Amino acid sequence: MAYKQIVIVRKDLKMGMGKTAAQVAHASVGAVNKAGKSAVATWEDEGGKKVVLKVPGLKELSELRRKAAAKKLPVFVVRDAGMTQLDEGTITCVGIGPADEEKVDEIARGLKLL
Repeated sequence: MAYKQIVIVRKDLKMGMGKTAAQVAHASVGAVNKAGKSAVATWEDEGGKKVVLKVPGLKELSELRRKAAAKKLPVFVVRDAGMTQLDEGTITCVGIGPADEEKVDEIARGLKLL
């Protein structure tokens, strides 16, 4: 069984490149911390596959988060600290997985790469 992680980013926020990179890193690490040790070990042994995707806004991001949680996938929601470009508490992205690639792909189906 192959494992994968996805990070889904809101495009409506128009974050700068550095800000986006930091938010994606927060989402990745946060989701890894929610995954089981066995899943993380398998995922790392396979190369730590991750894909960064985009959605238009909060509505779409929230729906995908709900779908992932319903499938019992590791999910981490990033809320900005409000120190630079965004207001405190702004939801910027969601990390999902590492988990079974087929289950993750059910969530990511139809999304475009960032």
